[in-house]
Amino acid sequence: MKGVILAGGMGTRLHPITRVTNKHLLPVYDKPMLFYPILTMADAGIKEVMVILGGNSVGDIVNLLGSGKEWGIDITYRLQDEAGGIAQALGLTRSFFQPGDSMCVILGDNIVDFSIKPAVESFEASDKKAWLLLKKVPDPERFGVAGFDEKGEINQIIEKPKDPPSDMIVTGIYMYRHEVFNVVDTLKPSGRGELEISHVNDYYVKRGECGWDECPGEWTDAGTFESLQHASKLIAGDLDQ
Repeated sequence: MKGVILAGGMGTRLHPITRVTNKHLLPVYDKPMLFYPILTMADAGIKEVMVILGGNSVGDIVNLLGSGKEWGIDITYRLQDEAGGIAQALGLTRSFFQPGDSMCVILGDNIVDFSIKPAVESFEASDKKAWLLLKKVPDPERFGVAGFDEKGEINQIIEKPKDPPSDMIVTGIYMYRHEVFNVVDTLKPSGRGELEISHVNDYYVKRGECGWDECPGEWTDAGTFESLQHASKLIAGDLDQ
């Protein structure tokens, strides 16, 4: 399995502090935000990682991460010229993969306090073509929410529903087989002009080809001021304050 970390975007929800720097360079407790998905990949045994860059501070990110030697991984970089969506960014990694390869995709602002290695192993051992990490939250209506059939298989994902079918949300950690690029090729831009990763996941859900694991620990993104503060408390072990 190879890894993809998506670290483009403009970070508009964190303006004004992201007007002059990429949000993935911001500190989360004692490390730059982008270190956390790198460490998550390394811990899972993923040795080859492509980082998708965009927005401000592209050179600074390359200088920060270097070759990946610090974590025992090999990092390749690819530039996303415009904000075309997560699925478009995924499509840019096509040349990084060979037929038969599988991939783990992590959004660059997603932070966990557990190993994803068991989920990687579950996916690799399954016949599913996609695998999602889900998290139980008290406010699922703010996220993409998974619905389930009587067998516990995901049968729908609804974005920010007023009446959530469950309290299990889709995090920004996804796994796919190489065939995902064929799915990306079929996508059309959404109403906001982007190729949406939710449409990729929905493709597999509708075909019964999407498996899942529940996060065994804490997960958060760090893309807003509130979640950035929450992420720092998570890493500091200070969530009770």
